[in-house]
Amino acid sequence: MKNQKQATIYGLSAVLLWSTVATAFKVSLQHFSPLQLLFYSSLCCIILLTAILGWQGKLKQVFHCIKAAPTHYLLLGAMNPFIYYLLLLQGYDLLPAQQAQPINYTWAITLTLLSIPILKQKISFLELLACLVSYLGVLVISTKGELLSLNFSNPLGVLFLLASTLFWALYWLLNTKQNHDPVVSLLACFLMGFPLLIMSTATFADFTIPHWHGFAGALYIGLFEMGFSFILWLNAMRLAENTAKISNLIFLAPFTSLIFIHYLLGETIHPATYVGLVLIITGIVLQQRLSHRSANIKGEKGTVS
Repeated sequence: MKNQKQATIYGLSAVLLWSTVATAFKVSLQHFSPLQLLFYSSLCCIILLTAILGWQGKLKQVFHCIKAAPTHYLLLGAMNPFIYYLLLLQGYDLLPAQQAQPINYTWAITLTLLSIPILKQKISFLELLACLVSYLGVLVISTKGELLSLNFSNPLGVLFLLASTLFWALYWLLNTKQNHDPVVSLLACFLMGFPLLIMSTATFADFTIPHWHGFAGALYIGLFEMGFSFILWLNAMRLAENTAKISNLIFLAPFTSLIFIHYLLGETIHPATYVGLVLIITGIVLQQRLSHRSANIKGEKGTVS
């Protein structure tokens, strides 16, 4: 049964959790290496999802998914949690949170660009310009507004963040080919990707748990960034009478995130961060509206013909 008020509550709760993620990443990375943080966060997420699906009586579905398409889920698991989060955390480790967080939001633009070769979708010139507006925002943030000099504060960190958007977009595009319960599919991906994390952590890091602050951060990320926020958002979209209104809530997250970054991490927000973030969000919104309008026009033409 649809319930817009309840959907809004779920959506805002998910957005609030996403707003704290950048701060949680930076605090936790003071105690963990990116690989260690990913290992413990993923472990916490697996425990959470297993408990939820066990309570719902859906655990058997997870193993049916893996058994039916092991290569598919191994590929998805390699992307999420392994490659995507590792690149993301490496980027956060090198960049201030106020730079890393907005750049991560360009995954929506990357998704649009990748849908051209993978889903054979067409993109208009105006949609392409909207994408370029978002990437201009990335340049503004990563150069602190010094566009002409192109003096990046940390080019490697920016590269890690942009590469993470590539794998996140690929993950969602490949996910469109399955019709299982999203939470079931997510746990299947984490279970298939977790052995890669174990081997990588054993080879390139270790399993030492440092100060309890570090483990608390990993627990928070695993439960709330990887787990509960995903479930809350799914429930919001399921209950929504108007999904567009719920979807637009996500654009609150990068701005509210700056509040946590400033007051909890003590970062002074550079003016270029605000300008770049506005450009990124503007580009995403314009692209989505142009894409929606194009789809409506095609639908009308199809109806007429």
